[in-house]
Amino acid sequence: MPFAFEVPDYKKIRVIVDTDAACEADDPFAIVHGLLSPKLMVKGIVAEHFGEAGSVERSYAEIETILDAMDMKVPVYMGQKAAMDSDEEISEAVRFIIDEAKRVDDKPLFILCQGAITNVAVALKTCPEIADKFTVIWIGTHGEAPRKAPFREFNAGNDIAAANFVLQSNVPLWLVPSLVYTTINIGIAEIQRRIRPCGKIGQHLFQNLVDYNMSKFAGWTQGESWSLGDSPAIAIAINPGCGHYKVAKAPFVAEDTSSEVLENARDIRIYTDVDSRYILEDLIAKLEIFTEE
Repeated sequence: MPFAFEVPDYKKIRVIVDTDAACEADDPFAIVHGLLSPKLMVKGIVAEHFGEAGSVERSYAEIETILDAMDMKVPVYMGQKAAMDSDEEISEAVRFIIDEAKRVDDKPLFILCQGAITNVAVALKTCPEIADKFTVIWIGTHGEAPRKAPFREFNAGNDIAAANFVLQSNVPLWLVPSLVYTTINIGIAEIQRRIRPCGKIGQHLFQNLVDYNMSKFAGWTQGESWSLGDSPAIAIAINPGCGHYKVAKAPFVAEDTSSEVLENARDIRIYTDVDSRYILEDLIAKLEIFTEE
């Protein structure tokens, strides 16, 4: 069923979703949220690695699975297979980011990063002149410095060189750190009751999460709940006011992913909280509308 409302054309934005879609179970929810949001003109989805051999290929396959379950067609691009400092050739995802950034368009461009930030870093390193052509919203780091790492932050930790390259670049950056993205909590029972009935894609989102929850890789979870930590990247693009933020100095990511003070660091936007109720309810309502007969 189509939405019974429209978004004024001048309020729409172009977005590229950069996602390590197969690393665990939260990325698919965020991808779906982005695809179902009429304000967001999804120009493409780029697969991100997550520090393992073959991980970018797995992310690419998961993106295709999601699109198939939704019967939607959106360009998908293979990203860098390893960290920025590897000798890898420029990927199709990086070339797409550069081309889209250079495109003359009256709609602003946002890149919504839900994993390591390798693809964006390589694009900026390859073509520095695009730094003022888009805004990055990144789920990553432990936030404003100084802050010791309470755990190894996964996204920054999968490519620390890329993280620091982007943090120290000139690209506009809205950062969603661990203290914020870990608050998007939902019970698996609620996912079963409210998301699983939403057609083929609802069943996939539920089963993919349940399967991961029962795997050997999910020792860090609480057992019957999940943090949909990538969803703020989508929600903030839709509504930058869905949380509070401050302008602060960009942190330097240490080897253990602690946030360290960097002399002469630039100012960036760092979110201090987001409205989890708004984020989760907006996703679920759009799924329900999408799959209504």
